Amino acid sequence: MNKILTAVLVAGLLAGCASNKPAGQGALADGNADSKTSASNGATTGAASADQLAADALAKKQAADAAAVAASRSVFFPFDVDALQDKDKAVVQANGEYLAAHKTAKARVEGNADERGSSEYNLALGQRRAENTKRGLVASGATAAQIETVSFGEEKPADAGHNEAAWAKNRRADIVAK
Repeated sequence: MNKILTAVLVAGLLAGCASNKPAGQGALADGNADSKTSASNGATTGAASADQLAADALAKKQAADAAAVAASRSVFFPFDVDALQDKDKAVVQANGEYLAAHKTAKARVEGNADERGSSEYNLALGQRRAENTKRGLVASGATAAQIETVSFGEEKPADAGHNEAAWAKNRRADIVAK
């Protein structure tokens, strides 16, 4: 919001400092342009330019927000834990705010677990991770209707290794656009 306000202020200053066209180059073809008309045209152009700069700044911010959200869509969990970790709350909040700002957008939260434990246990753990992630998204502004949850348990590993580094990558919830 501060960036938008700054862009509007800068645009207003630039519009106020802009020079008017010299006499004879105004709106009238005969060269007898009224200076009041020229001044008001300059102000209108400046205001339109300020509006355009503000719109451009907003569009750039929205594109940057979308890119940031797209870049970080996974949250990770410690072994046998389904609660969101503090380090991943910013990812959930950014995705929740994006969904709040784009009411027609929908997402699926896919809960996952590492290979340790029974298939049934890992499916249940993955579901709890997905549900807790959904709660975080809703707390950040998304609506529950925008989000569905599913558990893949240990069936969709991000890393096929059989060590702690691989398992850490597999204990996750992925936020996937629908």
